[in-house]
Amino acid sequence: MGDHVSGRGLQRAKLARRTGCNLETIRYYEKIGMMPDPPRTASGYRVYDEGHVSRLRFILRARELGFAIEQIRGLLELVDGGTQTCAEVKERTERHLADVRAKIADLKRIEKVLAATASRCSGEDVPECPILDALAS
Repeated sequence: MGDHVSGRGLQRAKLARRTGCNLETIRYYEKIGMMPDPPRTASGYRVYDEGHVSRLRFILRARELGFAIEQIRGLLELVDGGTQTCAEVKERTERHLADVRAKIADLKRIEKVLAATASRCSGEDVPECPILDALAS
């Protein structure tokens, strides 16, 4: 942007504290273009506003819900372009939900196999281990 602003607003450390986001993560989101470049003060400090706070919270919440960076980027592009429709956002969310459900099914299968394998082990200080045998076969 290159515009110089007064010292009003938030510096990156305060943005991090307000959102609970790590400073390096904010830098990363700026680097990959998910966070818009904030204006700078005459002395060169970045100054963030409430729009930056809202956008960062959106990104963080989407990450908490398991959306990948590219999925979040797509949602932000819809919002930024003003082209979002509820139907399109719902379709993207339902695709993500299907992926999450598939991962849950995989994890349940893994849990069942691990539990069965662990139950075959005596846990004693002996060299033979059914767990290692199961992993090797």
